[in-house]
Amino acid sequence: MENFNNLELIIFDLDGTLVDSGKDITNALNYAIAPYGFKSLTVEDTVKFVGEGLTRLIEKILGDNNASVKDTAIERFINYYSEHLTDFTKPYPEVAKTLEILCRYKKAVISNKRESLSKKLLEQLGLMKFFDVVLGSDSVPEKKPSPAPVKKVLEILGVYPGRAIIVGDSDFDIQAGKGAGLITVAVTYGFRDRETLKGADFIIDSIDELPDLIGMQDAPQIMNHASCIVHRVS
Repeated sequence: MENFNNLELIIFDLDGTLVDSGKDITNALNYAIAPYGFKSLTVEDTVKFVGEGLTRLIEKILGDNNASVKDTAIERFINYYSEHLTDFTKPYPEVAKTLEILCRYKKAVISNKRESLSKKLLEQLGLMKFFDVVLGSDSVPEKKPSPAPVKKVLEILGVYPGRAIIVGDSDFDIQAGKGAGLITVAVTYGFRDRETLKGADFIIDSIDELPDLIGMQDAPQIMNHASCIVHRVS
């Protein structure tokens, strides 16, 4: 399908792909761990840990000797983060414009952030309208890098793997996509370096390269708003 002629569905990662959320996640983490004497994290520290979901994120930061405070730290994180999702978080440049250009395709988000938080964040940034389905870490029994959430999106939208691609900024996205039989596209501007992304089928440096990659040379001319209505099923 590498000429993308039969493409029906584009699946996106959220953090590090559609939105730059590092500062808000860092602030929530620092609030969560503050009572336990841990050194405050920088954004650079945080983005190295992000990707495997909240529980794993907290576990990495607390270490093996602090299991007793894990649940409380997670609760503190959720309570704070849910109220500060978009204090600093913004879509990456050209994201909204590119999503609109891609209106002819079904689109989904698969995040390792919890589903409710993913949807709330997308709503607050005005991006939810672009997506047919949004799944989070708690939407299916397994999260990325498992292909399970990818397969769930395919099932919900009735799309064959050969007619879908996944776009993300980490090896978790690449592994999940390949495991489900999708073409994988990695973006270099997110939370991982280019070396981590070398397993992807394609690598792009900006989201607005995606329409050209999939063969939409006529992209500026096809922004027909009447055909861009999303019929959300999840």
